[in-house]
Amino acid sequence: MFEAKVISEFSAAHSLRHYKGKCEALHGHNWKVEAVAAGEGLDKIGMLMDFKKFKSTLHKTLDKLDHKHLNSLTYFKKVNPTSENIAKYIFDKLKNELRGADYELRRITVWESQNSCATYYE
Repeated sequence: MFEAKVISEFSAAHSLRHYKGKCEALHGHNWKVEAVAAGEGLDKIGMLMDFKKFKSTLHKTLDKLDHKHLNSLTYFKKVNPTSENIAKYIFDKLKNELRGADYELRRITVWESQNSCATYYE
């Protein structure tokens, strides 16, 4: 089994609904996002997938979140914009776009700080 990982980031603000503490107030993060794809085989030149395509696809999704107030986006009006839910949102957006003949999206990890992250996978 092979894995390929790309890392990107976005900046956004959010406030956690029904949370008792500082994160209930509007605040922001510089989120780091790790996307991992996996597959059993390599292509004829020895690659699992093209990193350029992988990065580009991730960037398109993160551009929709970058410098936004996440609570105001349609998805997060119903879903609390926690790091866990942000990871699932990104996973769901990328899943079909990053499905190749020999690989698929495996997991998304969202870091809201240097020491705190959440991962979503199926």
